[in-house]
Amino acid sequence: MPLALLALAIGAFGIGTTEFVIMGVLPQVAGDFGVTIPTAGWLVSGYALGVVIGAPLLTVLGTRVSRKKMLMFLMGLFIAGNALSAAAPSFGLMLTGRIVASLAHGAFFGIGSVVAADLVAPQKKASAISLMFMGLTVANIVGVPGGTYVGQAAGWRVTFALVAALGVIGLLGVAKLVPETGRPESVSVRGEFAAFKNVQVWLAMAMTVLGYGGVFAAITYITPMMTEVAGYTEGAVTWLLVLFGVGMFLGNLLGGKFADRALMPMLFTALAALTAALLLFTATAHNKVLAAITLSLIGALGFATVPPLQKWVLDQASAAPTLASAANIGAFNLGNALAAWLGGVVIAAGLGFTAPNWVGAILSGTALLLAFLAAHLDRRTRRASRVVAGSAAAEPAPATV
Repeated sequence: MPLALLALAIGAFGIGTTEFVIMGVLPQVAGDFGVTIPTAGWLVSGYALGVVIGAPLLTVLGTRVSRKKMLMFLMGLFIAGNALSAAAPSFGLMLTGRIVASLAHGAFFGIGSVVAADLVAPQKKASAISLMFMGLTVANIVGVPGGTYVGQAAGWRVTFALVAALGVIGLLGVAKLVPETGRPESVSVRGEFAAFKNVQVWLAMAMTVLGYGGVFAAITYITPMMTEVAGYTEGAVTWLLVLFGVGMFLGNLLGGKFADRALMPMLFTALAALTAALLLFTATAHNKVLAAITLSLIGALGFATVPPLQKWVLDQASAAPTLASAANIGAFNLGNALAAWLGGVVIAAGLGFTAPNWVGAILSGTALLLAFLAAHLDRRTRRASRVVAGSAAAEPAPATV
């Protein structure tokens, strides 16, 4: 695999850390600003909504420059947002900093997915995408637990200052290792938007919203769930997040490997198992050992869906993949925002800290149904294409004089 994938993984590591570390320090942030846990959850939802907005907007603007220059600009935006979060004197400015940082997220992963896929042979595209996303999963093994520990020991502001420093490292990595390819000649805004005429692109994004959203319904409120229900101490949340990150890491690698072999069967399996795991989490959250095992399993199954979903979008929008790829990253975060909000709603309604697991199971189960629909439509389209091709081949050649 090309060394440039390492640069993309470095940027992904920084972005992944800031996206997920907020869950580990959510109670501290809420306490410092004097807001409730569900209100503090807007730091998750606001970030996710920023990704949804920033992904298509910045990707369209990025069609005017080379992909490398755009990736560098996005890392700069990420640095600025996290610096603002670290220094924010009020909850509103903290939320603003989260949104500024989030604007870079979708476009970075969207453009980065296209760059990663272009660097390798066609049969290795899903694996290349998974290697870029490996930075995101490693962030959940190292960056997020480390940031949570720092936040609990030295304050959450120090955590976000360190995240901004990670962004600087990511920027230098992109500048040094990603090749300069120039602005793609075939790219146009109209061409990029044309990809959305394909219903399969919309189905893929809907699967993304619901499938990975199911994970976030549970994970957004993992700290109160593990401390108030499972009985862990607040300090143990760091190691629980490590387990979740290890699960994500393994699920990402396996998802990329098997998606290159059989994409839709891999997606069916991951979504079905994820739905079952979220249902079980409602019960296993009351036992320390079972809660830890289930948490790791949810991380693995949730992230096993990422490479196949991202590759499915690239395949369906192959003529103009950049905007569709970024929009699908936005869809991941739209699912995160929706799930975080719904999880807060059921907690605020008095249904308990395990209630978001039911929300997650419903979301992931719906994504599985959409995956079956997408596969059915794809088979029907392929059969129709074969019939047309066969009819054309059977027609006699025109008579010549």
